[in-house]
Amino acid sequence: MTAPPDDCLARNEWICGEYLSTRRHILLDAVVQHLQLTAVSVLIGLVIAVPLAVLARRWGWAAGPVLAVTTILYTIPSLAMFSLLLPVYGLSASLVVAGLVLYSLTLLVRNILAGLRAVPEETRQAARGMGYGPIRLLLTVELPLALPAAMAGLRIAMVSAVSLVTVGAIVGHGGLGNLIYAGMNTYFKAQVLTASVLCVVIAILADVLLLGVQRLLTPWTRATRG
Repeated sequence: MTAPPDDCLARNEWICGEYLSTRRHILLDAVVQHLQLTAVSVLIGLVIAVPLAVLARRWGWAAGPVLAVTTILYTIPSLAMFSLLLPVYGLSASLVVAGLVLYSLTLLVRNILAGLRAVPEETRQAARGMGYGPIRLLLTVELPLALPAAMAGLRIAMVSAVSLVTVGAIVGHGGLGNLIYAGMNTYFKAQVLTASVLCVVIAILADVLLLGVQRLLTPWTRATRG
């Protein structure tokens, strides 16, 4: 018995509404895993990057080694990175998270450090003259003024992580990458296209969301442009 002419799945078309309706639970699970891996990786990267950038700003001699190491990590191909981490984490989601954290450090450390370096020295001196200690100076003056540059790095790191999560499909933890990889192996056109488009949509929405957060947290930048 032949398939009805309106069966886009049977015809293996690139755009197929039936695929969306019959595989929505699979797509939802893949999207949730993709978002979880991305968010956890970037959050851990941020927690590590802030102290590294602060230390590099406080002790100038540390900036060169910190930037050099994080830059070298970023140049390692993703498959090679996961292979190097495999003995430590095994075939697990932690392997993907660890790799993405290492990749995010370059973008985050460099931008946070650039933001800290851009804080005017007279601003620091004025805060010290008002009795600000090192920690209070960092938390209430330096980090807020470095926020625009830090958010720019965070946006790039987030979009990069959305893309790199798909490589995790090689260990079965790639979110939408799992669907792309399986679809390419079986030449399932609708699955490949749908999962790929969803990756792009997630990246765009993440960037727009972080841009909105940046505008809310840095209202003085809008006033300056105005």
